[in-house]
Parts: sequence; C-alpha cells; structure tokens
Amino acid sequence: MIIAIDGPAGSGKSTIAKLVAARLGFTYLDTGAMYRAVAWRALENDVDMTEPLSEASLKALGVIASEEEIRFVRRPGETQASQVFINDRDVSAEIRTPTVDKAVSPVSAQEVVRAALVKQQRKIGLACDTVMEGRDIGTVVFPEAELKVFLTACPEERAQRRTIQNASRQGLFFDEDVYEQTLASIISRDAYDSTRPTSPLKAAADSIEIDSTGMAIETVVKYVIDLVEDIRGMPAEQ
Repeated sequence: MIIAIDGPAGSGKSTIAKLVAARLGFTYLDTGAMYRAVAWRALENDVDMTEPLSEASLKALGVIASEEEIRFVRRPGETQASQVFINDRDVSAEIRTPTVDKAVSPVSAQEVVRAALVKQQRKIGLACDTVMEGRDIGTVVFPEAELKVFLTACPEERAQRRTIQNASRQGLFFDEDVYEQTLASIISRDAYDSTRPTSPLKAAADSIEIDSTGMAIETVVKYVIDLVEDIRGMPAEQ
C-alpha cells in the first residue's frame, strides 16, 4: 500500500508521515530530503545556482541526481531511517540549513533532477508498504496511491513550526526576526513551488485535504490512520 502525503513547506508532512508509518509498520520516505541532498551536493561542488540555470549547471545537477547514491539509514533503536547519506557521507544536518532551504526549490524544479529521483522513489515505494511525503507524490510519483493526503496549514503557523524546529536543532530560543524571515521564505517558496512548470505543488484531484492549523499532531495522525482503516476495512496495528 502507498500512502502519499503532499503539502507545502512546514505543513508537518515529515512529522505526520513518520508517525503514521511507525503506527502501521510501513517504510517512511522523505522525498524532500533527496532533493535537499542534491542541492547540498551542488552547493558543495560550487554549481552556479543563478536562475535561469545554465546548461552546465543543469548537466551538473543531472549527474548528481542520477549517479550519486542517496541512502536513508536507521540509527540503532530507531523504527524509521533518519540519517541521509549521499556518496556515503552523512548530510542529515547539512541539508537542513537556510542555505539549502534557498537552493532546494530551483533544484527540485529541474526536470533532469526530478526524473532521476522519481525513478528511485518509485522503486522504493513498489518494494514495500510505504508512507511517502513530498510535493508531487499523489500527482506524479504515485498517482495510483491508495490514499492521498494533502496536508497544509496557514503560512504563519508553518513559519512558527519551522522556526521552533530549527532553533531546537541548534539549541537556541525562538527569535522573532528569524520567524519573520522564515515566514517570508515560506510565502515565497509556496508561490515558486505552485507555479513551476515541472511537477508544481498542488493537491491531487482525489486527495483528502487536511488543514492542520491549530490541530494537535496526534489528532492529525489519528485522522490519517482512520482513513487507512476505512480503506483496508480493518483496524491498523497500534
């Protein structure tokens, strides 16, 4: 079974997808981390990311996406893989920086990158029961997914979540100026991702939209689990 969870930045896709996968005993795949790994590698290789991207930059991105191995590794005691490796280097922390945040949208908009990574995503999804989250899972990667969820929230709440999350990773406190910058970045990325010509961010026609503004994480998880139970006709394993 494939569960596709799509939505904009900061909507809680990763948190919800991980918890749903753990409850169901499914594999979890964060496709956004794959695009972030390619973006990080491109920056590491000094690929010119000035838009519109040059032919040389597009070629370099294509080589990274198609030839450099991206792996997800499970830490001891974990039920789901949380470490991201590219070419055997752990880049789990590096791909979550503001610099990569800025680079990942233009990278993920390129057809040469998406074609290579979608191929990998389909291979993973077809191998086992999977909860896959991203921006085009239900529309492009797995349009035949048994359950499609489009998870969203108001920009202000998404910016607050992202600011708290990033501050927590660095052992810092909530910063109002960082919040305002994050909010502006999220609004900008929403506009970019929803209007790009290749795999734009949008809800699949047969997806179920969940606006998680003001909702507790457990409430959203239960909602998705209930949808799975309805499809399967039997309670999910707890």
